[in-house]
Amino acid sequence: MPPIDVHHVVEGPRDAPVVLLSNSLGATMAMWEPQLAALTERYRVVRYDTRGHGGSPTVPGDATIDDLADDAIALLNRLDVERAHVVGLSIGGMTGLRLAVREPHRVDRLAVLCSSAHTGAPDAWRDRAHTARTEGTASLADAVVGRWFTPAWAAEHPAHVAQMRATIAGTDDEGYASCCAAVGGMDQRADLASITAPTLVVSGLEDPALPPEHQRALAEAIPGARLLELSPAAHIANVEQPERVTEALLAHLGGTA
Repeated sequence: MPPIDVHHVVEGPRDAPVVLLSNSLGATMAMWEPQLAALTERYRVVRYDTRGHGGSPTVPGDATIDDLADDAIALLNRLDVERAHVVGLSIGGMTGLRLAVREPHRVDRLAVLCSSAHTGAPDAWRDRAHTARTEGTASLADAVVGRWFTPAWAAEHPAHVAQMRATIAGTDDEGYASCCAAVGGMDQRADLASITAPTLVVSGLEDPALPPEHQRALAEAIPGARLLELSPAAHIANVEQPERVTEALLAHLGGTA
């Protein structure tokens, strides 16, 4: 598929280093709001909606992780950004890994949150894509949001959980299914050793969607990668543990431990 013009927002000082933020499957760029104030003090922050999500157009048919990487590269090109820090969660992290492998000169530092190089469950992702296309994303919303946060956090933040559930249910059915195919068909394990960008891997220890062993495998395979394990935290760790994730991102992007 050719790259598409994804919906995006640029914030922060014009002359600052650029940070590209890539969202989770079923979410939009709004998921990064807990980190936005701190990041925009020091960086030119580019947030975008993955194809088929939020304000970005949907391309019918199954996408690949390379399609998603192409969209991100096309966005950087449109903004005349030669090199950026890349931060992604879940499918956003998978996209970041692909960028770091394919376009090492475009990626300064990489942060991969609650993600994986290979989910190992292609049938489950095909089934989810089929459900999205035939029954709609609203039919998946309760199950998906149930994996995003720990039960205790969800009980304490019902309004936020309801908002996130509505975001999932409002995601374009075909756009969601297309990205499911990208996740299910991806296997980047053999490429991880070639990543040269300094990499931070963040894991939610209570994540049922992509459990900690996925992030441990990333940290072990990417040369020099550092692993941060958070608890309590499930899949959307940047929302459940906003202060710790923000602190870790600022330290990593700034080149400190």
